[in-house]
Amino acid sequence: MSAPHTDVEQVEAANTAFYEAMERGDFDELSSLWLTPSDLGVDEEYHDPADSGVISCVHPGWPVLTGRAEVLRSYALIMANTDYIQFFLTDVHVSVTGDTALVNCTENILSGGPAPEDGDELGPLVGQLVVATNVFRRTPTGWKLWSHHASPVLAETDEADENGENGANGADPDDSPLA
Repeated sequence: MSAPHTDVEQVEAANTAFYEAMERGDFDELSSLWLTPSDLGVDEEYHDPADSGVISCVHPGWPVLTGRAEVLRSYALIMANTDYIQFFLTDVHVSVTGDTALVNCTENILSGGPAPEDGDELGPLVGQLVVATNVFRRTPTGWKLWSHHASPVLAETDEADENGENGANGADPDDSPLA
């Protein structure tokens, strides 16, 4: 087993590789970063992959996706429909316990849709703020993604909603019942 600081560095590198593969639209690289049953020493001919560390993914606004085929299909769709995407990661925190690692981060995303039909330029760029949790598992070939869960961050506004209340669902985030 490697030293804890080395594990953290390796997980950070695997996490960075995941986002860089998305930015480049490199589906093969992205696929290689996700856990497979064989990474866990499971022979798929004799064992149901669902019984051994099935992968999962939640994209902002999507239902939970489970299984390698479903998760990778979602990334193929995203890549096919996104001409440009760039991630600026902030608030990155890595925690490693044994053969499992947890990465929490904020994805500051800049993306562009398809170009207008009459030009060669990108479509309008859109910014989005998303918080993500990436779970990695140690394998003989390095750290692999086990789960990705991303949720949009609600934008703060200075205006009250139509009921005169602030925040999501009329809740003021500063009025915590635990405070």
